[in-house]
Amino acid sequence: MTGKKSIALRKDGPSAKMMEICSVHVGSTLFGVPITHILEIVGNTHPHAVPLAPVFVGGLLHYRGEVLTTVSMRQLLGLPATEGRQDIMVLENKGSCFGLLVDSVGEVLTISAADREPNPSILDTRRQEIFAGACKLPQGLLIMLDPERLDPMRLGAAA
Repeated sequence: MTGKKSIALRKDGPSAKMMEICSVHVGSTLFGVPITHILEIVGNTHPHAVPLAPVFVGGLLHYRGEVLTTVSMRQLLGLPATEGRQDIMVLENKGSCFGLLVDSVGEVLTISAADREPNPSILDTRRQEIFAGACKLPQGLLIMLDPERLDPMRLGAAA
């Protein structure tokens, strides 16, 4: 992570709830993950391919004595694979861990919950399942990701 940036876009009184998210880039899109689910950022690591695995599996990673399944955001979004450097966010969800393979990890942003919008109704079902709404930023939209929706066990059951 390159730093922490505070963005307070709209305040609906003193009780406006603020949340911290870590921004990540996949292709030309900016996504955000709540920092409460992030255990670690592992940079420039290449997971080991898994033959016959579902398409969303980015591979397996040796992580602190465990074997960690990674989920490829590029594959989930139908984007072509990249040969360049990618980062892995180690996420925790209900006691289990998995990796989220992204193009790059950005900065931690503090945003107002009032600036979070639900998914639009016209969004296709596949993306409704993995997106958790959007946040309005001065430079555009940040698509929110919910680690529960990205858990490999849940994705596997949905496939």
